[in-house]
Amino acid sequence: MSGKVDSIHIRGGNALFGETQIQGSKNAVLPVMAAALLTEDVCVIENCPRISDVIHMQNLLTKIGCKLSRKGRNLVIDAREVSEDYMEGESVTGMRSSSMLLGAMLGRTGHITMAYPGGCVIGKRPIDMHLNALAKMGVVIEEKEGAFTAWAKRLEGNVIKLPFASVGATENIIMAAVKANGITIIDNAAKEPEIVTLCDFLQRAGAVIEGAGESLLMIKGVNKLHGIQFRIPGDRIVAGTYLFSVLGTGGHIFLKDAPTRQMLSVMRTAAMMGADIEISKEGLSVLAEPARIPIPYVKTEVYPGFPTDLQSPLMAVLSVGEGTCIIEETIFEDRFKMAQELAKMGAQIKIDGKQAFITGVPKLVGCEVSAGELRGGAGLVIAGCMAEGETVVKNRHFIERGYEDICRDYQNLGVNIYTG
Repeated sequence: MSGKVDSIHIRGGNALFGETQIQGSKNAVLPVMAAALLTEDVCVIENCPRISDVIHMQNLLTKIGCKLSRKGRNLVIDAREVSEDYMEGESVTGMRSSSMLLGAMLGRTGHITMAYPGGCVIGKRPIDMHLNALAKMGVVIEEKEGAFTAWAKRLEGNVIKLPFASVGATENIIMAAVKANGITIIDNAAKEPEIVTLCDFLQRAGAVIEGAGESLLMIKGVNKLHGIQFRIPGDRIVAGTYLFSVLGTGGHIFLKDAPTRQMLSVMRTAAMMGADIEISKEGLSVLAEPARIPIPYVKTEVYPGFPTDLQSPLMAVLSVGEGTCIIEETIFEDRFKMAQELAKMGAQIKIDGKQAFITGVPKLVGCEVSAGELRGGAGLVIAGCMAEGETVVKNRHFIERGYEDICRDYQNLGVNIYTG
């Protein structure tokens, strides 16, 4: 079977055994990199993953005048000078999370012009929520063709109630508020671990924040922040991906530096499916039989509920076995695209609006499939690990947005996998 260079080849059907290191968190490092702008100083970000989204963020920070360098697992950001406030190009339009630079730049310079992040337009989540919230802090928004300008003579603290506990909007408000005049209160703030990490970084740099990880968050503006050395925690979604992988194939794996405190809903779901889980200071041990216990219903929710980013990996695992399961997706409107690719491998999945009805089949058969986005791509790699024969997952670049080296990690667990 042939595949393009931008592909992953997997010969599946074997149980997983071994140990792999969990990389630094994608969802935590990107807002921390943006927040380094607010320090007007030098920050050292430890345990920074080598993923394409980080490279995009590095490009954006470099474009506006920051100096960045790599020292092993550490990323050094010198944000003492900012010479540009216009952001465009693939690093913006190809990465939704580039929007978090909005709050950071407003806090730093009070002005930014940027292309619509991730191809979004005003009126569609998440950009509208960000801009509406920032407008309450005195930010003026001017739309241009394919871009917008946001500026404020002075950011003013306010009470902002979010209609949805959006991670991105919460991050943007926090970064604007730490340099604003007075106190900002976010009602219905996101509680995700990445919010807590961002607040921890800013507090260590001199910010005044109370309520991180709670629905009510208070930020008191300060005049100045300072540079720090800060370590990014392990990636809970990467750890969850490999946890579900061993549920799909059977075996015994150890996930070093897995952030277990952030993974309670994931570990609970895995235990319901028959996983034997042991937690230690070093990480997470998972022992599983290939015959999984069917679970009738799983619903994605904001943290601490089951994460939407692990819906696709879970779907891949549930596609093989006995019984029927319903997955309900409540976070993103169009996150079942992987189902039609799994069907090529023999899965039986019916999509009805926000629900996917999965009827387990005896086995999946390897074939050529295409990743359409990051987490769906990871789910297809799991399916390839489970399937008989060879699977080729095309569009590897989607997976590289969030997984530092997924082939290396699976090779550590005994999978016959390589890029091609």
